[in-house]
Amino acid sequence: MTKKILVLHTGGTISMQADPGGRVVTSPDNPMNHVQLSLENVETSTCDIFNLPSPQIKPCHMLEIYHKIKQEASKFDGVVITHGTDTLEETAYFLDTMALPDLPVVLTGAMRSSNELGSDGVYNYLSALRVASDDKARGKGVLVVMNDEIHAAKYVTKTHTTNVSTFQTPTHGPLGLIMKKEILYFKTAEPRVRFDLQKITGLVPIISAYAGMETELLQMLDLTQIDGLIIEAFGAGNLPPAAADKLAQLVQTGLPVALVSRCFNGIAEPVYAYEGGGVQLRQAGVFFVKELNAAKARLKLLIALNAGLKGQELREYMEG
Repeated sequence: MTKKILVLHTGGTISMQADPGGRVVTSPDNPMNHVQLSLENVETSTCDIFNLPSPQIKPCHMLEIYHKIKQEASKFDGVVITHGTDTLEETAYFLDTMALPDLPVVLTGAMRSSNELGSDGVYNYLSALRVASDDKARGKGVLVVMNDEIHAAKYVTKTHTTNVSTFQTPTHGPLGLIMKKEILYFKTAEPRVRFDLQKITGLVPIISAYAGMETELLQMLDLTQIDGLIIEAFGAGNLPPAAADKLAQLVQTGLPVALVSRCFNGIAEPVYAYEGGGVQLRQAGVFFVKELNAAKARLKLLIALNAGLKGQELREYMEG
């Protein structure tokens, strides 16, 4: 049975080329549109929805991808999205929180542009098509396929600036592996709350903790301009005392403040009861977000606020 796959190209290194000086530049003619399909029983329909380096991708672009998938889903058996790697994990996470139709949605990209030595774009693209056309991919949430591995959108992150094995899942490991003839899954992503947003607005900045941190950065925040705040804290979720006290004051104004660890492995939790420790922060009303990095926690809070969550409902979602 032929599987029909919708391919949405958004730009990024996978769609770029290196110029004679070795500088990677955007190509007006996406090389992925010229890939010869070597897969049996796979038929693609492609759309260059954007042609943007991924640092230029915004939540409004992510929402547009979501609406495009919803609009076209009934005609297809799966979706592949090619994307720049810098913010790929954020787009993947955003889509994984949306009320997508029940079909595989797979993101992929490349660390080397199409005309560089050892380019990985075509291989990753064909691998993503294999996964998107696999019946076993259904129901596993949004997936990221790179370098013969299948990762859950919620947990995957870019870990190296240039290495082709950059996308990894700290703590958990990948959901599955792509073999020469088979696709092997040995984990299943947990269910998640999903939203059907029509717009995405608001400002949620990220501030990372550092040794000797005082209150200067927090005092610079204009509370009339921001809608929430993400703090990347030390270890299990701790801060210098002055910064912790200032955060408590911000929470008292009604500003939602969520905390993650700056460690890329492990989970932030309120266990230290010294001044500035996680116990104090949790008692002050700071949300402790499990298993997300700061970039994804920012999106989670932004999505929750746009969905109208408040009070205890907001806390339960952010800490769930």
